[in-house]
Amino acid sequence: CASDSNMEFGASWCDETDQRDQIIDSLTTSLGSGEAANAFVQTVCDSWTGSNFTFILVSAYLVFFMQTGFAMLCAGSVRTKNTMNILIKNVLDACAGALAYYVTGWAFAYGASANGFIGHSNFALAGIDKTGSFDWSLYLFQWAFAAATATIVSGSVAERTQFGAYLGYSIFLTAFVYPVISHWGWSSEGWLSAFRGDYGGLLFNCGYIDFAGSGIVHMTGGLAGLAGAYFVGPRMGRYDEDGKPVEIRGHSASLVVLGTFVLWVGWYGFNPGSALAISNPGYANIASRTAVTTTLSAASGGMVTLVYLYFRHHIYDLIAVCNGILGGLVGITAGCSVVEPWAAIIIGGIAAMIIQGVDFVLNKLQIDDPLQAVHIHGFCGMWGVFVVGIMATEKYVNQVYGTDSRGNYYGLFYGGGGNLLACQLVGIFAIAGWTLCL
Repeated sequence: CASDSNMEFGASWCDETDQRDQIIDSLTTSLGSGEAANAFVQTVCDSWTGSNFTFILVSAYLVFFMQTGFAMLCAGSVRTKNTMNILIKNVLDACAGALAYYVTGWAFAYGASANGFIGHSNFALAGIDKTGSFDWSLYLFQWAFAAATATIVSGSVAERTQFGAYLGYSIFLTAFVYPVISHWGWSSEGWLSAFRGDYGGLLFNCGYIDFAGSGIVHMTGGLAGLAGAYFVGPRMGRYDEDGKPVEIRGHSASLVVLGTFVLWVGWYGFNPGSALAISNPGYANIASRTAVTTTLSAASGGMVTLVYLYFRHHIYDLIAVCNGILGGLVGITAGCSVVEPWAAIIIGGIAAMIIQGVDFVLNKLQIDDPLQAVHIHGFCGMWGVFVVGIMATEKYVNQVYGTDSRGNYYGLFYGGGGNLLACQLVGIFAIAGWTLCL
């Protein structure tokens, strides 16, 4: 009774009337009492619900704790004179973002939708808990993601933006830009979503897979940062008269390392927490596997960066290694639940090299990003979305996303056809177009 043979994401016999009645009938025969059987089943289901809520709440706390990591990373990467300025921006990303997401963000992201483009109900959470059964833990979890998206931008425009302008930018991102994208990819009614089965056909009969947000969260924040860095221009002295980059080092490597480790820990809420449940062996398997792939990708990103820069420049660059770790974390976020552990190592390593390549291109264009947030979040996030279409396994895709409403499509490398890859490419272009245009 306490085990669930259905391993599909989001499925539980507690929510299936027919399955639940069958179990009660079976227990009635064993216990000799229908009342006792019903009470036992209700107790089991209540405990499962409670464990799921607790799991999501703890994951939300970890994701919100990432704000500390972002703050330490930002503070350590700028010069001393700009520390207070960037820290207050980080603080207000959380405060203003919480209010903005409450007023319009949740409604645009998860409100009812007529066309799969944008939600249009439950503004300021009105009418959200009429029956007293709304999952408040899920709201908190999604707000923490929105706050993380906004904070990414602060690193890209560090040391050269007015406080008021940045605050408006942050509110707009959490109130409108990010929620619309999360509606596309994560709402059960979104046009991109792999969970759309009950509300219309899936895109290419499989839907867009972005388990924890390489595209929805990180690409959005990173590309918003790219637009900001382009328009505000480089810091004074960042490029010489010949256009060659001049290094401007942050004032504290210790804070950068601390911030990196805090973010790494927070990612264990970000990625495993996106399973949104842990009440049965299926959910627990998904969450724990996700934690393993997340770890391996991060480690690979750090090691590849270390080796590459040593052989190229004969130095051990601490800050670059930290950025490589973060690139590996971002790169695995979309596919953490659907790729093999060995694939996670490859994904993290390539993400680290993408950072180096993007750094070269942006310096040629004289786009100044003090924290390499565009590199790490924007382009490693893009890579994370893309690689799902290549390396997602049939077994894991079916376990996480089910087979009831979607075709049996998975990574191209495993012979799963091109449908999933096409969905991922559509997602990349849609997210990039929406973010950069706005």
